Amino acid sequence: MGKPLIGISGRRWPATALGDFVPLAMRTLHFDLHFTDYPRSVALAGGLPVELARDADVDELVERLDGLVMSGGADVDPALYGAEPDVNLGALERERDEWELRLLETARRRGLPVLAICRGFQLLNVALGGTLNQHVELSDGAGHPQWDVDGRQPTHQVSVLPGTRTAGLLAPLLAVNSLHHQTVSTVGEGLIVSAVATDGVVEGVESPDGLILGVQWHPEMLGQPDATFSWLVHEAMLRRV
Repeated sequence: MGKPLIGISGRRWPATALGDFVPLAMRTLHFDLHFTDYPRSVALAGGLPVELARDADVDELVERLDGLVMSGGADVDPALYGAEPDVNLGALERERDEWELRLLETARRRGLPVLAICRGFQLLNVALGGTLNQHVELSDGAGHPQWDVDGRQPTHQVSVLPGTRTAGLLAPLLAVNSLHHQTVSTVGEGLIVSAVATDGVVEGVESPDGLILGVQWHPEMLGQPDATFSWLVHEAMLRRV
């Protein structure tokens, strides 16, 4: 039996984002963007990573997968949770929102394990009826949007709640990075809070069936191999037996 195939979602940007690196003849094109720390973390955990493109039929695509990583990126469109945009809202990628919502729905229907990270964590919450705080300042609470600090360096601590599946993977007190300016407001229906920051901000959630794990921080940028990716690969392997 081979390694489990783990799909990783990503961004799609216009080629003009690369500026002068793209010749004039190609500036109307787009490129798919996947930070390499995601597939590297999957591989180190024993999985076979594949970076997903959104051109394929979602059902056919997910049918081939054994697990899914919902990666970080742009802010989730507040219209998806019935809110008006805040003045501090970042760039939106509604096409990506809709694509990843279909990926998540299909993965849940097929019983695939899902690891949702940062934006993916927030989109998971919205998909299950939750809401977001659209902006927090660095001076608020634990100081979440640490944009000017190397993402491989922890910037604050989270407490992992006892009795959760996440508690079986991570230390009770964990130092994490913080690359987000949005936070969970209302927790999505059925999700269990598994980790909180020192200011009470929700930093981890999981599903009751143990097939979905979401974290607000970026574990792929911290110490490797990472326990959350190891969990994902292990669960994906179990579903191949």
